[in-house]
Amino acid sequence: MKLGKAVHGVAATLAGVLALTACGGGDEAGDKGPASLRMTVWSANEAHLKLFNEIADEYRKTHPDVAAITFDPLPFENYTTTLTTQIAGGNAPDLAWVFENSAPDFVASGALLPLDETLKKTEGYQYDDISPATLKLWQNEGKLYAYPFSTSPFGVFVNTDLLKKAGQKTPAELIAAGQWNWDTALTVAGATAGATGKAGLVIRDFDYKGWDNLSTFWTGWGAQAWSEDGKSCGFAAPEMVEAMTTLHKAIFAGKALPGPGTTADFFAGDVAMTVTQISRASLLKPDGFGWDLVPLPAGPKGNYSVVGQAGVGVMKKSKNADAAAGFLAFLTNPTNSAKLAQFFPPPRQSQLTAETLGKTNPTLKPEQLQKVVIDGITNGVVKPSHAGQAELSQQVRAGLDPLWKADADVKAVLDGVCTKIQPLLAK
Repeated sequence: MKLGKAVHGVAATLAGVLALTACGGGDEAGDKGPASLRMTVWSANEAHLKLFNEIADEYRKTHPDVAAITFDPLPFENYTTTLTTQIAGGNAPDLAWVFENSAPDFVASGALLPLDETLKKTEGYQYDDISPATLKLWQNEGKLYAYPFSTSPFGVFVNTDLLKKAGQKTPAELIAAGQWNWDTALTVAGATAGATGKAGLVIRDFDYKGWDNLSTFWTGWGAQAWSEDGKSCGFAAPEMVEAMTTLHKAIFAGKALPGPGTTADFFAGDVAMTVTQISRASLLKPDGFGWDLVPLPAGPKGNYSVVGQAGVGVMKKSKNADAAAGFLAFLTNPTNSAKLAQFFPPPRQSQLTAETLGKTNPTLKPEQLQKVVIDGITNGVVKPSHAGQAELSQQVRAGLDPLWKADADVKAVLDGVCTKIQPLLAK
């Protein structure tokens, strides 16, 4: 796969346009009547949007200065590219959902409005209840530039009916026997695929493109995309080579995962197990198949957890920046944070209990919430993120493309990834 001018343009846009967006700003809505706010979000899920709209309607009842609040779903697979294109085209939203992988660029650019003062002065907000650990990615020089809206660990949703049909042990049974690890998980997935014709295991949103979702796999080997200081490539390290060799064999020899070009949806009943977050639980149908939710399998380095984070920030140049910040404070106050917890695990320490989360997550058992969500947030590492993520991400994806062939030389491919990205990391 060759990187064209458009791809390089995305990287330049994210770095350059955000810097331009940082200049100017302020709320000019006072001269133009009530504000109409727009917030970009990654999800078009009806349950998610229904809750967002209910909270927005409640806010507008007591804020006549806000005429409308709309939520603009952008496709997950190219969310950041689309958002950056909107910014570059002069059509920036007032508020934006920001993924963890682009957080360093957005936060450091100055494109986002500092939120500390607004949140702290909002009556009843309880700013000190927010876990300091969840704030780190969204802070720069002591200021908070996005609220950590969702700190969501990855777990494994399981189609127990499909596993039983294939005569395989369920993850719950393997956990009870102390055997829930990637070796057994991949063996069960391959056997189930062979017996049923369905897919064994899918790492959701990977699809041989979203490589950072593979961190939910390779972290079990102690592998990292790059060093803690972000300066050294980790793809050629022995831990990564071992992890990706295991994955490659599982795809092309064990048939545990569907190969490139094959799509399968767990929530449609076509997959035995999928790695994803609890926000996807809303896709489960009440009259569908039997299911379970369990932690990620243990890797050679033992038990581990990977967390996906998303922040919500206010564009500094928005003509409605002050009004947008006010709505953000309402959207994330203790009451609404508890409501949103059914999809998006909150950063509020008081709400990270099985009892509290269970009130808005009736489909999930307290044990599932404790083991996957609460323990995962406590012990998890965040998915890879780095300044200049747009260009880095494209280079990694291009570098990994040769890996998705049956005869690939795994180590040579991973060495090639480091050759591509080391100059970017060293900047």
